[in-house]
Amino acid sequence: MEERPETELISIPATPRESTPEIQTPSGQRSPRQAGLKSSTAWTPTSFISPRFLSPIGTPMKRVLINMKGYLEEVGHLTKLNPQDAWLPITESRNGNAHYAAFHNLNAGVGFQALVLPVAFAFLGWSWGILSLAIAYCWQLYTLWILVQLHEAVPGKRYNRYVELAQAAFGERLGVWLALFPTVYLSAGTATALILIGGETMKLFFQIVCGPHCSSNPLTTVEWYLVFTSLCIVLSQLPNLNSIAGLSLVGAVTAITYSTMVWVLSVSQQRPPTISYEPISFPSSAAAFFSVMNALGVVAFAFRGHNVVLEIQATMPSTFKHPAHVPMWRGAKVAYFFIAMCLFPVAIGGFWAYGNLMPSGGILNALYGFHSHDISRGLLALTFLLVVFNCLSSFQIYSMPAFDSFEAGYTSRTNRPCSIWVRSGFRVFYGFVSFFIGVALPFLSSLAGLLGGLTLPVTFAYPCFMWVLIKRPAKYSFNWYFNWILGWLGIAFSLAFSIGGLWSIVTNGLKLKFFKPN
Repeated sequence: MEERPETELISIPATPRESTPEIQTPSGQRSPRQAGLKSSTAWTPTSFISPRFLSPIGTPMKRVLINMKGYLEEVGHLTKLNPQDAWLPITESRNGNAHYAAFHNLNAGVGFQALVLPVAFAFLGWSWGILSLAIAYCWQLYTLWILVQLHEAVPGKRYNRYVELAQAAFGERLGVWLALFPTVYLSAGTATALILIGGETMKLFFQIVCGPHCSSNPLTTVEWYLVFTSLCIVLSQLPNLNSIAGLSLVGAVTAITYSTMVWVLSVSQQRPPTISYEPISFPSSAAAFFSVMNALGVVAFAFRGHNVVLEIQATMPSTFKHPAHVPMWRGAKVAYFFIAMCLFPVAIGGFWAYGNLMPSGGILNALYGFHSHDISRGLLALTFLLVVFNCLSSFQIYSMPAFDSFEAGYTSRTNRPCSIWVRSGFRVFYGFVSFFIGVALPFLSSLAGLLGGLTLPVTFAYPCFMWVLIKRPAKYSFNWYFNWILGWLGIAFSLAFSIGGLWSIVTNGLKLKFFKPN
């Protein structure tokens, strides 16, 4: 019997060098260490342990050296994180997985903004409405993939927050100026809008359930805002991003359920007799142009959630052989499949059911206004209750970056983690500040077009620029041109949509409300 050559028994598969392993810190958290960039031809601690070197050595020694090779590869590519990260809510726990990623992305990606998509179709019509929604979906899916890949783009470094990645790409000062405002605006503005929508939906739910037997002194809308804010503050006491995975699952399930219910209930009812699918006409071409820009801003606002993508990925362990981007992208693909299954039917079904008679509040407002007497009170009440649950869950994931910023400021000054009382105090303060902003600016929830324009670079523009500046593709290559063009198109659309949103606010006198409770 012919003997197999010795070198075949000890072949060692090459391992890619782009991943960044982690180790356990004294605090018990997984924390990587910094390692310098190395070319494939540079000397490494294991370069002398090759099949050619091992071939004349006996089998026991080979096993020892092979094990040593694996150990040295892990040690030689360890990354380093600030120990403060073990105290902060986003990076405190690193036991996330693909399921958690799917829950968080779905909870952040589907919400009240989907309900106003039929309003955009009323200004755009069938063709431009479907085309703009499809392009926006594909565009944001590409930029999502970019962010997932850039999380560990530099060996030995993890960018755990959107602002950190922007600083690495644009520079320390410019990165803060470019990324801080839109990300804070997305987080805090969305939290405030959720308080308004959640409070008003709770009021509608109470009116439907109670019916004509309601007390003579019901709660006012502002008091319902306060009730909803109190519930949000109670739930916000969960310590870190991984601990709200259950809430994100609830938010994801309720979002899918009520999105399906509103378009199914709408298309199953008789359409209004005066329905029309022609885009809404305006007396001047300037008014028509700005209205279309505002409608496109509404479409852009439907795709939010990129401001928390890196934060979600930061909750996952990452090793040399099992980088975090693999489970993150797996979970994100599942989440955005369901997001498409929610957004497209709501937009198309809602416009088919109500046409250009769609009220400014969106499909849920139309369902309540046109069919409140045709649909059973139980179904209507269940729909509104699911919206409340989804708003409570979405508030938590969008507020987590703000909680993280508060605690980062505290720990950097005191050099110790926040106590439970300090952490609770920050979250109570944030909740009531959002409540007071909502009471002072009750029209905030109707600014979908303006919000979409101002925050559009976070989703559609900045990731393309960051890919070019960090990955540095070959100059004048297709990849180089493609990302530069997409990035500058995103900036141009941001300016146009913001102007359209401002025009819509001025012409309507800030009188629009997301819901119009009786």
